[in-house]
Amino acid sequence: MFVNKIIEDLRQCLCPAGNGVFTIYTARHHREALQQLLYGGVGEHARYTWQEKLPQVLTEKKPLILGIASDNGGGILRGANWGPLFVRNALYHSLSIDKVFDLGDVRVIPQFLLDEYLSSNVIRSSKSWLYHDENSHLPVSPLSIATYVTQQIYQHNTQAKIFGIGGDHSCSYALVKPYLKYKKQQNKRVAIIQFDAHTDIMKSRMGVPICFGSWTYHVLEELMDPSLLIQVGIRSSSKMRDFWQSQYGIKQYWAYDILENGADAVAEDLYEYLNFRKVDELYITFDIDALDASIANATGTPESDGVSLNDAQVLISKLTQHFALTGADIMEVAPFVRSLSYSNVEQPKTTLDAAANISEYLLQAMSYP
Repeated sequence: MFVNKIIEDLRQCLCPAGNGVFTIYTARHHREALQQLLYGGVGEHARYTWQEKLPQVLTEKKPLILGIASDNGGGILRGANWGPLFVRNALYHSLSIDKVFDLGDVRVIPQFLLDEYLSSNVIRSSKSWLYHDENSHLPVSPLSIATYVTQQIYQHNTQAKIFGIGGDHSCSYALVKPYLKYKKQQNKRVAIIQFDAHTDIMKSRMGVPICFGSWTYHVLEELMDPSLLIQVGIRSSSKMRDFWQSQYGIKQYWAYDILENGADAVAEDLYEYLNFRKVDELYITFDIDALDASIANATGTPESDGVSLNDAQVLISKLTQHFALTGADIMEVAPFVRSLSYSNVEQPKTTLDAAANISEYLLQAMSYP
């Protein structure tokens, strides 16, 4: 009975892949193509097939894909809510769906981010809409729902490895924080590798505690040691590396470190850094803007002088040869966003191809025993 209750909660909090973003007309054919691939049909057929498969999540050993189609934590250019749909379609062109278990998407009310930002009246009315019960124990905001879902999965499947697709980078908060708490219970010493052009480590942004520019700050407390947060690809910052490292105790490799010294040298240095700290496992969060803007342009804040796709592949491959990758995500892919500075770049194809490539690298590493 208890297991049935967990599955029922997941069925209420989640929906079939592609349904997390509203596609009444816009990109509807992309959603239908994805659901045809995953479920052999669309509409009610897709929902029925998804519901029937969902109980496998409690015993599944394959990487679990979770879409969080929310960009309400962003603050520059929106559009990352389309990431889960478009990245999946690109990913499944090369990765067999049999290699992963797709959980579907978090249900999203696009005006919301976290329940703690909402009034009790709004929460009650939203519970009525989502769950047909204003007194439901379930959350209503995308990050609150994602946090609840990941907590339940980790609690009931001790082998779970979750791969998240966002969404703006605040979505990682809902994935990383439960992951760190779970690994702490397992007495695992884990490190977070954050590929990003930006630090995302503000205490708050415009008075908002958790958003795309501050989520990292709010997961630091869950790490066994702040030095186990390693940021790779930083290049757009109001302060230099020494400030961030001394202020927060973290480790940074800026993009120019990789460009000047090579990915192999940085990977070796990072391996020695992690090995010295006796790290057991890794979580890799990959903001697509870590890549150079000539590659990843369909994103809210593309930055030039970034990491090449090959360098990112080298770093991921070398790190996961030495350390188990037990969680990961890819964030900030915004397929409808264009930068005028790179109008000659074929978009969103190059961004989606890069996101699919990085995702496949991460998922393959997560598939190792």
